[in-house]
Amino acid sequence: MSSWSRFTHCTCHNASLGFSLDYSRIPFPDTFLAGLEPAMQRAYTAMKSLESGAVANPDENRMVGHYWLRAPKLAPTAELTQAIEQSLVQIRAFASDIHGGVLRGSTGKQFTQLLVIGIGGSALGPQLVNHALGRPGIDKMSVLFFDNTDPDGMDYVLGQLAGKLPETLALVISKSGGTAETRNGMLEAIAAFTASGLSYTKHFVAVTGDGSKLDQISIKEAWLARFPMWDWVGGRTSELCTVGLLPAALQGIDTDAMLAGAAAMDVATRSEVTSQNPAALLALMWHYATDGRGAKDMVVLPYKDRLLLFSRYLQQLVMESLGKELDLQGKPVNQGIAVYGNKGSTDQHAYVQQLREGVSNFFVTFIEVLKDRSGPSLQVEPGVTSGDYLLGFYLGTRDALSEKDRHSITVTVDELSPRSLGMLIALYERAVGFYASLIGINAYHQPGVEAGKKAATVVLGLQQKLVTTLKSNPGRSYTAESLAMEIGGSAELSFKILNHLAANGAVKKQTAEPWFNSTFSI
Repeated sequence: MSSWSRFTHCTCHNASLGFSLDYSRIPFPDTFLAGLEPAMQRAYTAMKSLESGAVANPDENRMVGHYWLRAPKLAPTAELTQAIEQSLVQIRAFASDIHGGVLRGSTGKQFTQLLVIGIGGSALGPQLVNHALGRPGIDKMSVLFFDNTDPDGMDYVLGQLAGKLPETLALVISKSGGTAETRNGMLEAIAAFTASGLSYTKHFVAVTGDGSKLDQISIKEAWLARFPMWDWVGGRTSELCTVGLLPAALQGIDTDAMLAGAAAMDVATRSEVTSQNPAALLALMWHYATDGRGAKDMVVLPYKDRLLLFSRYLQQLVMESLGKELDLQGKPVNQGIAVYGNKGSTDQHAYVQQLREGVSNFFVTFIEVLKDRSGPSLQVEPGVTSGDYLLGFYLGTRDALSEKDRHSITVTVDELSPRSLGMLIALYERAVGFYASLIGINAYHQPGVEAGKKAATVVLGLQQKLVTTLKSNPGRSYTAESLAMEIGGSAELSFKILNHLAANGAVKKQTAEPWFNSTFSI
């Protein structure tokens, strides 16, 4: 089959969406799609059950309802439909009051800055939308993020807000209200507002679960507003609920168009005709490219600067959903697909060299945006614009990889807009669900994340024991090993903790040779 013939047979185009998926450069045999069609039909049935309200996260006895967010009437109860619709009304009204100056900060200044405090899905989606759709100088609010518990990172952000805290609104986003990184960011922000002589409660907004620790704090302290998060929306699929819609609306982005784009893609990806379902085809191509067991990495190359953060967003969506030790029968399978990426054509000056000539342990997803910019483009050469060069680099890289039998998929949208970004989010959400069904794992829980949190708690508990012992023996010096033996802890962890404490002035360190025999005291 010629490349043109394969392209025409292996491209799923949807004119009403302004979207196409070209999977012609994944060299699956003619029998592949037919062979997996029964499994794909089972995946459609599983997805129907999910959208109907079946418990899909048995670890926590939760439904998974992110698809209802853009089609509330699909929710399985009238109460859920009403809750979703009311949250959208609340978001629009609150954003209008902030933009119109009806709600102001503690000094009476109008809000112009937005600080989003969250981590994981409570930050990655909002960051993607902010970067992809922001319009400097036009946006109604400028947006910054606390998305980690790194003190220096928070100082960096606060430095950008120097002199602007009186006009800064802070969104604290945490479903449970107990996420340590978000809690720490909240406390750091409170300290910064208080140090500036501001009444922080007039600047703070909670986005959280009903009755959570954060919800209780926001009620007790009479914060400016509270918005709901629901246990049936996972963090990695939360961009189109209050988590992502509220910061986007405050920034001035058309959230209705985002929801409409997602809803339109949902309609297309509910088709049970596999050749017409882009999410099903995407999942099937992942299956072929990775042997259905994550044998190769997914390299995401958007040829659009504004989609730089798309690979980071997909890292959580794909890897947290698919990276599982056990299948649905409890059998060890160690599944997953690693995701990384940057942007084209920057990558041609970075790791495309390895993609073409190094180890062949990946497949590429190109993201193509047809419209270059909103206005006319300068001709950098006669009849050639910068955007023409970008297209040339994308097509050239695609061909250069194909020449070396390196496989690729191309996702094309007419333009980057709130609607098309909503479409892309919905496309990948459903592709992840379909792929999970094909390989027989649960895409909607994350036991490994909880394991990491528990391990961190153990470390902090060990730190408390180390400090308590040093304080009980003032002036006495210990090596990490001797101190660990005294408290019954790990010498290696104790050494790492003590060096961190010493670097931050909490304990004294006497460096020795070898380094591991250094002593610590208070």
